[in-house]
Amino acid sequence: MTLQERLVEEMKDAMRTGQAEKLSVIRMVRASLKNREIERGKGKPLTDADVIEVVLSGIKQRRDSIDQFRQGGRADLVAKEEQEVAILQAFLPPPLSEEELHTLVREVAAEVGASGVKDMGKVMKAVMPRLAGRAEGGTVNAAVKRYLESV
Repeated sequence: MTLQERLVEEMKDAMRTGQAEKLSVIRMVRASLKNREIERGKGKPLTDADVIEVVLSGIKQRRDSIDQFRQGGRADLVAKEEQEVAILQAFLPPPLSEEELHTLVREVAAEVGASGVKDMGKVMKAVMPRLAGRAEGGTVNAAVKRYLESV
């Protein structure tokens, strides 16, 4: 089952069970996906990687909102945004363990011929597409830096 199909099924389930918050979040994601499809043009269907990208974008937007609401003292809105983040995270693949991330970083660094911290950009550019939403950029950046400093 593709992620788009899963979104449709989860949306139907949310409608049946009266989960208004979940339904709202899924509808927003599906609208963003529709916009992405229109941008691409006909005949170019979205892949699961595209869906993950849209979901990650939604999570990032909500985390930014959470920071703003915290600064503004709006605990009610912080809770709402955190709930939406949790709903969105359910559509991401399971996160990599630290060991899996370090193994991937070592493999990619060897592939690109990284010899130190100066090659961090090359390693990051090669690692990020392989993760597809399974690790956050800051976590990956730190792992790559630690590895390259030890080389």
